[in-house]
Amino acid sequence: MLGWKKRLGKPKLRLQSTITLLVCIVVVMALLVTEILITNRISEETENSQAEKATDIARIVAKSPIVMNGLKNKTAEKDIQTFANDIKQSTHVEFIVVMDMYGTRKSHPNRNLLGLHFVGGDEGPVLKGKEHISIANGTLGLSLRSFVPVYDQENKQIGAVAVGISLEKVNQAIEQSRKIILIGVGVGILVGILGALILARKIKAILFGLEPSEMAKLLEERSAMLQSTKEGILAVDQDAFTTLVNNEGIRLLQKAGIHGPFLGRKVDDYMPNSMLSSVLGTGESQLDQEQEINHITILTNRVPVVVKGKIVGAIATFREKTEIKQLAEQLTGVKLYAEALRTQSHEFMNKLHVISGLIHMKDYQMVSSYITKIVDHQQTEVEFVVSRFKDPVLAGFILGKLSFARENGCELIIDGEGSLPEPEQQEITHEVVTILGNLIDNALDAVADRPHKKVTLRFDFYDEVLALEVHDTGQGIDEDVRHHLFIKGYSTKGENRGIGLSLVQRSLEKLNGQIEIHSQKGKGTTFIVTFPYKSKQ
Repeated sequence: MLGWKKRLGKPKLRLQSTITLLVCIVVVMALLVTEILITNRISEETENSQAEKATDIARIVAKSPIVMNGLKNKTAEKDIQTFANDIKQSTHVEFIVVMDMYGTRKSHPNRNLLGLHFVGGDEGPVLKGKEHISIANGTLGLSLRSFVPVYDQENKQIGAVAVGISLEKVNQAIEQSRKIILIGVGVGILVGILGALILARKIKAILFGLEPSEMAKLLEERSAMLQSTKEGILAVDQDAFTTLVNNEGIRLLQKAGIHGPFLGRKVDDYMPNSMLSSVLGTGESQLDQEQEINHITILTNRVPVVVKGKIVGAIATFREKTEIKQLAEQLTGVKLYAEALRTQSHEFMNKLHVISGLIHMKDYQMVSSYITKIVDHQQTEVEFVVSRFKDPVLAGFILGKLSFARENGCELIIDGEGSLPEPEQQEITHEVVTILGNLIDNALDAVADRPHKKVTLRFDFYDEVLALEVHDTGQGIDEDVRHHLFIKGYSTKGENRGIGLSLVQRSLEKLNGQIEIHSQKGKGTTFIVTFPYKSKQ
């Protein structure tokens, strides 16, 4: 993995950094916009709130009998000052000024300014009976002012009240609110950054620590691997919907007359005997299974896909049986030749040792006689086998078995009337080799511990039917054992055995043949197989 990561080179900005940066930018921008909007809104609301407060106070003062009496009676004017100052201290406003219809102050925080004209120039509307709010610069500085007219019992205006709140205090209230908002924004940004880091790490963990470019590279490589395999591959999810079919799989399905599209479809809809639904249900693998897809026979392996102990899907790999059969035939031929060469090499090595000993003894006449005998025997054996078995592969196989039998100290006799021609179909040779190979090997095993080691192979070809008989001088087979001989894996010879006779039975089923077993305790066993055999001639 490190190799292909290095080949990609170091990206400019890693996924975790990109996610963190983007989330932080979004959070910061959102909070800043929110701060601006909220600050403006709070400024307006704070000013309105202070204005409403000043107006409410001004209305209360204007309705006060003390104020109305003071404005109508000169003797009661001093009560206005006392009342206004008490209200000012209780409400924490900047000033409460009561004035008559000429704008002359009847109350003021500064006693020295009583009797003087109201300063600010914004009192005109209220003296005409209109409530209003203004911002003006007076003797106490810039302030927010609320003006309310004063009426007597006859509803005649007799003066006005001005309540002022210092704009500095208003701004302080706004700044205080803004500080709280800024603190909230700051906390929000920190939480956003922390959340971005956690989110980025979580996404990185989900993606197995891979960067987008690395994922793309890995996906391309895995896809190329799947598409380049010789076996067909078909994968489904836990609901049996097709998620993957490689090129070879599509080719084999189309060859069987099944056409796509396949992705997203239930596998049972286009291939009812796929058995993948069974694998999903049981969770058990099905290996080396034969399956018929219309007119094509495939060999398939079906296994469940398990992630964290849960079945999340299933996958099938398959290949056309004909291709595997051809490969098996090639391998069988190579194996036979190799076995024949090995046994003959071993046999001739022993003979070379004899010749070497005779030369050391300087018995040259015996050397010549021994070599002539070997050559004549070998030539006779080859000529005999080739004359009886016209198929070169089968003849080579028989020669190999003859040498193998001699190497193991056993006498292998070939007997039969006439000769066996080449089969019409080359596949028959493969099945005959499988049948004879396993029967002769079993016979050689049966006589391995017997004093008289003899195996006889007889053949009879007549009217397009071939009969093969393999007899051994072994101990024989018990009656209760015979019923289990053709069960795959059953053997009396130990573990990892019991395959040969099951292969014999399978080959006979393909050839529409049959097998008989005759065995006597202490006298040996005879296997007789017969099946149709069409020759090239």
